[in-house]
Amino acid sequence: MSELDPPGTPLPPAAPPPGPPPIPPPAAPPTPGYAYGTPPPLPPPVPSYAGFWVRFVAAVIDGFVLFFLGAATHAVIRLAAGAPLMPLWRDARGAGMGLACGENFVELIVWWLYSALLESSSSQATLGKMALGMKVTDMSGRRIDFGRATGRTFAKILSAIPLFVGYMMAGFTQRRQALHDMIAGTVVLRFR
Repeated sequence: MSELDPPGTPLPPAAPPPGPPPIPPPAAPPTPGYAYGTPPPLPPPVPSYAGFWVRFVAAVIDGFVLFFLGAATHAVIRLAAGAPLMPLWRDARGAGMGLACGENFVELIVWWLYSALLESSSSQATLGKMALGMKVTDMSGRRIDFGRATGRTFAKILSAIPLFVGYMMAGFTQRRQALHDMIAGTVVLRFR
């Protein structure tokens, strides 16, 4: 400080002593609950509307599941009725027609329960849709109830009648809805 400086003037900062540079402060500690160097979990997947082709693949998977469920129920029905396990249409006398109609009715029940129960369950999807990360929701993204899932399942018959055009609608509608989705007020979301 010189004699010319007014009283109460602070002193200039001292020059750093010669030597090695100061050590930088330590890095921020890792996120609590995670091992050092492990990144935090990824954010949840963002849903998008499931288009025609991914839904088609899910339907093929469900077709295989329903084929095996149908074969098992046919075998149980035939064994319970004492009928042979061979196809009934080979019976030239037509004696197995009643049993064949009963099997077809049971197969319809299996298809209905498979679709409606799984789509209204907490998984919100059939096995094919689960395998591809899809869920059936209402228009607000909420889980559908059994009644709406039943309506959606039987509306699939209308989607199939005009050469499956109702199913193909999922390829070009804004929300990727098929005809049965529009009837039931549902959408199919895919989580990637």
